Amino acid sequence: MVDLRLKYVVEDVDRHGNVRIYFRRLGFSKFRLRGLPGSEEFQAAYAVALARTEVGAKSCKITEAERGSLAWLCLNYYQSADFRRLDARTQRVRRLILDGMCKSAAGPLPYNKLTPLSILKWRAAKADRPEAANALIKALRQLYAFAIEYRHAIKNPAMDVKYLKGNSEGFHSWSQEEIARFEAFHPVGSKARLALALLLYTGQRRSDIVLFGRQHLRGEWLHFTQQKNRARKPITLTLPLHPELQRIIEATPSGALAFLVTEFERPFTANGFGNRFRKWCDEARLASRMFSPWPSQSSSDTPCRSGRNRIGNPGHHRSPNIEGSMPLHESR
Repeated sequence: MVDLRLKYVVEDVDRHGNVRIYFRRLGFSKFRLRGLPGSEEFQAAYAVALARTEVGAKSCKITEAERGSLAWLCLNYYQSADFRRLDARTQRVRRLILDGMCKSAAGPLPYNKLTPLSILKWRAAKADRPEAANALIKALRQLYAFAIEYRHAIKNPAMDVKYLKGNSEGFHSWSQEEIARFEAFHPVGSKARLALALLLYTGQRRSDIVLFGRQHLRGEWLHFTQQKNRARKPITLTLPLHPELQRIIEATPSGALAFLVTEFERPFTANGFGNRFRKWCDEARLASRMFSPWPSQSSSDTPCRSGRNRIGNPGHHRSPNIEGSMPLHESR
C-alpha cells in the first residue's frame, strides 16, 4: 500500500485486488489519479482535480452539511423533482436566497426547530427591502413544502409569516411621447423597432419575445407556449397578429428561427435582450427601460393609436386591448 499524504487522495482496491488511487472530495464526483504517486503524471492529475473542486467549494460551502440541519434540508431540496422542474433562472435565484441564508449562520441550525418567530426576525432584517424579504419567505415556504411531502417535517413555519407590502410603484409605464421618440429614432426595418412592436402588440415577457419566430405564425395568429412555468404549468396562447406588427415583421430582416437575432445571427437570451434594449433606449435618449413599455393610464391612446385602455403588463395571458383584436385562445 502507498503512503498517501495528499489531501482528498484515497485508495480503492477493486475485486481483482488491483489498487487504484482516486481524488475524492465531499460534494464532488470521484476522480481517478493515474500514474505512480509522486510522478509528474500523478502530480499533474492531482493539481487538475484540486483546481476543479476548489472553484465549486468556494461557492458551495454548505455541501458539507450535517444531517438534520437547515443546510442539509436545502441540499436535499436541490436534488428533488420539485426543484429541478423549476426553470433555470428560478433555480438560480432560489438557490442564491437559500444558500445566502445558510451561509449567514442559519445553515447549521436544526431545520425542525425553525419557528415563525425566527423567520419574522429574518423578515424584519430585510424590512427596507420588502421584495427581498418576501423572496426569502417564498423560498422557505417551498423548502418546507418539500420537507413535508418527503416526511422530513410535519409543519411549514413560513406559512405563518405574512409577506411585507411592497413600497415600489412598479415599473415605469411609457408615455405616448416616449414611444414616439423611440420610434422616431428607430425606423421600421430596424431591429430595435421590431423589438418594441413585439413588446407592444403581444404584451409578453422578454423570455417569450426573444423566441418568437415565423414558426409561431399561423396565418393571422401568433401561437406559442409561455416560458414562465413551462415545465410545471404550461400556458399555450394564440394571439391575434395585429396588422401593424405584421407590417413591421415583414419589413425587418430576421433569423431563421427567431425574429430578433444578435450580430452573430443567434437568438438573444432574455438578459442579453434586456441589455440590448437598454442601449436602444440610450440611443433614443430615453431614461426608461424595456420592462414596461406600456402607455400610462392617463394616456388617451394605446401604442397602436386605436384602443382606449392600457395594454396588459408583460406576461399577462389575456389579449392586448387593441382595436380589431379577436378573442384570445388559451390552453393549459
